[in-house]
Parts: sequence; structure tokens; C-alpha cells
Amino acid sequence: MSLDDIDRRILTALQRKGRMSNSDLSEQVHLSPSACHRRVQSLESEGYIQGYVALLNARKMGVPTTVFVEITLQGQADEVLDAFEKAVARIPAVLECHLMAGSADYLLKVVAENTEDFARIHRQFLARLPGVGQMQSSFALRTVCNTTALPV
Repeated sequence: MSLDDIDRRILTALQRKGRMSNSDLSEQVHLSPSACHRRVQSLESEGYIQGYVALLNARKMGVPTTVFVEITLQGQADEVLDAFEKAVARIPAVLECHLMAGSADYLLKVVAENTEDFARIHRQFLARLPGVGQMQSSFALRTVCNTTALPV
């Protein structure tokens, strides 16, 4: 399936407001409600739309501190990578984990209540991850832009 202009308008609208009704969406993209619904179902079944979520306010949820952690492993064997990835995926405070090209092997996005809470997360979870050779943490001072919307 290749995306046409209507599909792109649907995806753009849903990225801005995923809870809008089919009726509102169909008006916004200039389609009948039934045609719009079929398009959305097709975008879902083809995997363009992976799911729908509620985006929570980190400050109100008590985790306003964002820390980016660069991790270098002791080795690059598949077993080491697999063990690390399985373990890091079980840490609730880790929002993202990316295998990287460059000086670090992984880049993590971690949320915490404050620096003391991050120290606890570091001691109890990050320092115990399998295969870790080196870790460097950088605290975000301010979020300049933050979006989940992909370019359509």
C-alpha cells in the first residue's frame, strides 16, 4: 500500500488528536464518514498506525527529570546485546533504548522524580545491567521541543 494525499491528511490529523471521532476526522480530510473509516482501518491493518495512546504529563506524574544515558558494553557478542536489551526493557523508568552507531553502544531516555531518584535508578537498575562497561549520564535542563508526530 502506498500513501496518497488523503492517507497523509488522515495520519497528520490523527497524530495531532488521536481521539477525534470518525465524523470529525472525515470532515477534516473531506471524505464521507464511511470512506474515512475504511481508510483508517486500512492504515491500521497495513501497520501505518500501530496503536493509540494517551500522552501523560511527566511533571504531573511526578517524573519531571529527563536523563539521557550513554552506555558502552564490555563486548559486542550477540549474547551480551540480547541480555542487555532484555534487562533494560524491564526497567519502568527507561522510556527509550536505542542501539547506536558511534562512541556509545546504547542511548537511554530515563525519567526520574529528581537527581536523588535518578541516583537510586542508577544504583538499583542501570549499574546492574549485564555487560555494562561504561555509563555517562546527561540531565536535560529544559525540553525545547517534544513531539511524537512523524513527518507525513
